[in-house]
Amino acid sequence: MKNLLICTDGSNYSQESCRYAAWFAKQLGAKVEVLYVTDLRQFEIPAVADLSGSLGIQPYEGMIAQLQEVEARKAKFVEESAMAIFEAEGVLEHTTFHHETGMLVDAIEGYAERADMILLGKRGENANFATEHLGSMLERIVRASTKPCVVTSRDFRPIYHVAIAYDGGVSCQRALEFMAQSELFRAFDLHVVTVAESHKEDQAAAQLAEAERMMNASGLYPTCQVLSGEAETAIAHYVKSAKIDLLVAGAYGHSRIRKLLIGSTTTELLRRCHVPVLCFR
Repeated sequence: MKNLLICTDGSNYSQESCRYAAWFAKQLGAKVEVLYVTDLRQFEIPAVADLSGSLGIQPYEGMIAQLQEVEARKAKFVEESAMAIFEAEGVLEHTTFHHETGMLVDAIEGYAERADMILLGKRGENANFATEHLGSMLERIVRASTKPCVVTSRDFRPIYHVAIAYDGGVSCQRALEFMAQSELFRAFDLHVVTVAESHKEDQAAAQLAEAERMMNASGLYPTCQVLSGEAETAIAHYVKSAKIDLLVAGAYGHSRIRKLLIGSTTTELLRRCHVPVLCFR
């Protein structure tokens, strides 16, 4: 894992994403690409808003030019603030900044191809005005990406304790393989948890035993625990009580954890777990 891609918009969450990216870069000896995408839609709004056409195009030509000037200044600010973090963390020489105009979910495609892991904040620049909502592009990016995605939390803290929510699915097995092959995870206190659905405790125990065997075979010896109740509630409680610093989960799988990036389960899990979540498809 030698190439990290971080999506930023200059928000507080993005600043913390930069700190996590710098932390991972130092642990992995990786290069970092920072991507800021100017939303093309903001330049289209004025022309669309005047449906009557009564004002003509002249006023909007000047307005769009002003918007472009303001956005250019913002992009420079985003670059300077992001690079200041990487400089302070001692990884500036391995970091590059890119500015694109368009839609993030489209612009990210080319950069994601050469990335080994993608980082993005849980919320964006409107976080203070919509505290109960996740970033508008978050789900689309993670669902579309074939690379592991780290959804970072509001406050950075070093990672020591890592838990994986395991359901036996292909994506969770891929996550286990990733952890087993990475030297990074050998330095962590590892936990494997699975959530037992109603009357399926034996199945959950078997899945957990399978995960433990896979990790033991790679020289990893995690704490294993079967949880009960709703997946998002049980996992969030465990993350808090066990002082977990990073949650690993499959983006698609079986049981209720399969909804991790679909609908209310993920929304509640990301809201309640105030730690980064590393997602695998």
